[in-house]
Amino acid sequence: MVIAYNKSKFQKHKLAPIEDWADLWRPELAGRISMVDSPREVVGSVLKYMGASYNTKNIDLQVSGGKNAVQQNLALLRKQVRLFDSLHYLKTFSMGDAWIAVGWSSDVLPIAKRMSNVAVVVPKSGTSLWADLWAIPAATKLETNQIGGRIRGPSPLIHQWIEFCLQAARALPFKQEIIPGASPSAIDSSVIEVPKELTKGKPKLDTNLIDGVPPPEILTRCEFLEPLPEATLSDYKLLIRTMQIPDPGIIHRMQHYILSTIQIFRSKQHPKGWTEL
Repeated sequence: MVIAYNKSKFQKHKLAPIEDWADLWRPELAGRISMVDSPREVVGSVLKYMGASYNTKNIDLQVSGGKNAVQQNLALLRKQVRLFDSLHYLKTFSMGDAWIAVGWSSDVLPIAKRMSNVAVVVPKSGTSLWADLWAIPAATKLETNQIGGRIRGPSPLIHQWIEFCLQAARALPFKQEIIPGASPSAIDSSVIEVPKELTKGKPKLDTNLIDGVPPPEILTRCEFLEPLPEATLSDYKLLIRTMQIPDPGIIHRMQHYILSTIQIFRSKQHPKGWTEL
């Protein structure tokens, strides 16, 4: 999870830059934030703001003030956020209705690079991490009499395949920012130089990410999201309900209609090569 903000808006209104989760609660930013509507990320941002873990399993015991304090901070965040919507939060940001967007780096980075004067930051107190995974089927130990048959299970070449994919040179697309994210080699601090001709003339994104990874002092405070017990998930549902986010219903239909109308209008003006943000 990262926070992107419009530097032009911040400079115009003489606002301090975004550095951590606490900045989302600044009064001068009320109504200027768009955010994904994932309960795990919304409640998680409050927990990090309060100095707790994303993977807190017992809020009453592990968080100062318990559920009541979390509920109060969620209510304050609700007043700050203009839109909770995992589909449209970046459209609101790119159109200038929101000055800040809080979302997944794989969503935010491609949009930020196409916009001018945008900074993308990993909060200093840490953020949530996620990774693409490969699953290896378990061996069934079922033999077949067909010609060429073998005991079913993982390919004997799986280790060679993983070693091939983890070569330092294969981190180049991440270094070039062709693919948002990072190779595992970046976490291991493996160094790979990007040829200058591949980066010459390309605008450099203002971010504290280093090769797609938070800097070491922040990375130690980041967490992979772990499964939560049913009781904790019930607490999450209750906390989200208390935020009193209005039923999207007609509001979403109106937004969809307006955005669709804008897209049709723009596509008529730019019939070729037009990309809608």
